[in-house]
Amino acid sequence: QVQLVESGGGLVQTGGSLRLSCAASGRTLSNYAVGWFRQAPGKEREFVAVIRWNNGFPMYADSVKGRFTISKENAKNTVYLQMNRLKPEDTAVYYCATGPAYVNLPSREHQYDDWGQGTQVTVSS
Repeated sequence: QVQLVESGGGLVQTGGSLRLSCAASGRTLSNYAVGWFRQAPGKEREFVAVIRWNNGFPMYADSVKGRFTISKENAKNTVYLQMNRLKPEDTAVYYCATGPAYVNLPSREHQYDDWGQGTQVTVSS
């Protein structure tokens, strides 16, 4: 089992930027994917982005493509989510999670095994 700790959330104005971090510990992330999901009040948790740990290949939800960038830092066992041009509809609790990385990167909740506690992102209009 891996332990995941998110950080970097906060309050930002529309058009601003934030960088979220997801620090992993407990086991290697080799052959795993690390994903970001978010859940807004009254809504279901939704996929945001994922990265394949072995080669850094990313995938994004259409709603964030071109604004968010997912990356990793091997030495720190950490995945980042750089969020630019933020909108009020990006307001949510953001979670990182890990799951096996097969041919297709996972984008559904049930494909992930371990989750962090979440970090709040609030974008004011």
